[in-house]
This record gives sequence, C-alpha cells and structure tokens, in this order.
Amino acid sequence: MINRTIEDHIRQRLFSRKAIIVLGPRQSGKTTILKRLEQAHQNDALYFNCDETDIRAQLSNQNLSILKSLIGENKLILIDEAQRVDNIGLTIKIMVDNLPMVQIVASGSSAFELSDRVNEPLTGRKWEFHLYPFSFEELAKHSDTMEEIKHLLPRLIYGSYPEIVNNPGKERDVLTNLSSSYLYKDIFSLYDIRKPELIEQLLMALSLQICSEVSYHELAQLLSSDPATIERYILILERAYIVFRLINYSTNQRNEIKKSRKIYFIDNGIRNALISDFRQIDLRDDIGKLWENYIVSELHKFRSNYNSIAKPYFWRSVGSGEIDFLELENAQLTAYEIKWNPQKRARTRSFNNLYPNAKVNLINRENYFTYLVGQ
Repeated sequence: MINRTIEDHIRQRLFSRKAIIVLGPRQSGKTTILKRLEQAHQNDALYFNCDETDIRAQLSNQNLSILKSLIGENKLILIDEAQRVDNIGLTIKIMVDNLPMVQIVASGSSAFELSDRVNEPLTGRKWEFHLYPFSFEELAKHSDTMEEIKHLLPRLIYGSYPEIVNNPGKERDVLTNLSSSYLYKDIFSLYDIRKPELIEQLLMALSLQICSEVSYHELAQLLSSDPATIERYILILERAYIVFRLINYSTNQRNEIKKSRKIYFIDNGIRNALISDFRQIDLRDDIGKLWENYIVSELHKFRSNYNSIAKPYFWRSVGSGEIDFLELENAQLTAYEIKWNPQKRARTRSFNNLYPNAKVNLINRENYFTYLVGQ
C-alpha cells in the first residue's frame, strides 16, 4: 500500500467538529482513503457509497431524526461520491451542527459540483483536501528516491494514476479506458454540456498545445465556437481535475505580458492517451513539453499535499524572457526554469533585471527530485 500524504493530514483533523471534504479526479484513490479510515475505526464507522440509488435517497433527506436513525451509534461517517446526492451540503451541515461528536468525511470527483453544493452551507464548517494521482514524493517514500528516479521515463509517458503504477504492463489499456469513459462520466452527467463533441475537440487541442500559452479566442476560431464557451468548458475541465491553469505574473513593468495563461494536464498519461501517443522518449519530438508538464504538475501536487499558500504563475516578457513556473509567497518570488537537457542554460536575465530579489532555480533531469520531496 502506497501511503498518501493527505491521509496523514486528514487523520490529524478528525473529530475537530468540522466536516472533511476530499476532492480529486476519479481513480485517484479517494475511496481507498475512506476505506482505510473505515478499517481504522471499524467499531464505530459507517460507509456510504453514493453511486447506489437508495443511499442517495437516504442522504437527501434533511430530517434530523431520520439522519440520527441512519447514523445510529457510529462516530465516523464516510460518504463516497457525495456529489451525487442532492443538497448534500445541507445534509452535512445539519450533521455537523447537531451531532458534534460525529465526524463526517465526504469525497467527490468533481470540485465544481461538490464545492458548489457544500461551500455555502458549510462555510466555516469544513476542512478541504485535494487528492491527485501519486506524487513523486509518495512513490519515492514507498520504495526509495533512487528507485523512483529509475521510473522517470515511464512516468513521462504513462503518468502516475494508482492503477497505472500498480499494474505495470497494462498501462495502455488502463489509460485508454480512463481517458474515455471515466474522463467524461462526471462532466456529461453533472454539467449542462450542450456540445459534448466540443469537449473532446477542446481536450485534443489542449493536448497538442500543452505547455504553450493559450488564447480562448484562437481556440474558439479553431473549434468553430465562441471564447465564452471555450472559457467555460476549460473551467469545467479544471474543476473535473483533468487540466489546471497558470496565469502570467505581472507588476505592470514595461515589456511584461499582461494577460495570458498556460494550461497543463494533471497527468501526463491522460494527455498522451488523448492523442494516442505512447511512443518511447527517444522517438518523440515533444519531450520538452512532456518534461515541463510533468514537473509543473508535480510541483502542483506537492504544494497541494502540503496546503501551500504560495500563488503559482508563469512569467514572460515581450522579448524572449520566460520563466516556466513562479511562486509568490509572503512577498517572496521563487522562479523555476525547467529544462530536460542538463547542459542547457536558462535565459533569465530579463527576469533577474526586473526582480533582482527573486530566487531563481534551474530544474533538469539530474536534480529534479530535490524539488519534489519535503524536508
């Protein structure tokens, strides 16, 4: 069993008189965490699978007496796929307010849907965690750092979803399934998608533009749509944990790009499955993009696992100056330039001139692991 970093943080928050919400993509391991909690508290834990119709009906009822009867003497209530329950936020709020000795842990695979359903009712009443595919650190702790480094090339191609890591040799079949039925299941069932084919076309376009600056207007023209629809669909893809955005950092200095965005995939394997390209590294011409997406997504997971308050950005000037990943925390800028080739130098002079107090790091395949593990 590969331990998940957020599981330790969740256990520390148990019985603090707040609900615990675990969000993340399908097949990232949320059910496993809930089942492990159930096993650890087997004498007073109750697990609900909201994929089942009768369970959804029971939890949709906000009558306190009925909820008390449903819970019984149990102290740990685990609600899996909670986004499928109507008014689940109100149900959890009633439990939190009226049953202070009961701990609610709810999971969901759609941040957009579940957050909208719980945020307002649970204001000040919840802890929220995000579970992604395995991080480098989690895998390195399970074996050791040097052993995980040996798996770098497969991670760049197949990604780090638990089913991928735990079933070597079946990566293509698993990813093909994951990038089709599972990828779209929540999107099409939970959101008002009037053009389902546009979602697939958009994902293909984003896969081909990985790590590049993205224009909603240009995507709209390419896909015969409009910028507002493209922006909305990208937000849905982000809330479904398929992609995430970085916006550019600017303090209105001369020659800085003021408004732009890059879009990355949460997992390299999903991106490669979307374009049906599982060629080995020495046969590819997109290794630089795969490497940048891998590192940025790993930095994204690492900061999420440790609940970092740092704000992520990228930076680019009108000229050739560019920083792949930038963090702002407590007024301190930390820059990361990402290069596959260890011999390649980063061009950061224009950034250094504008922000001389920033810390600048060069990440390459010889030192990357030092940036992806905790102290």
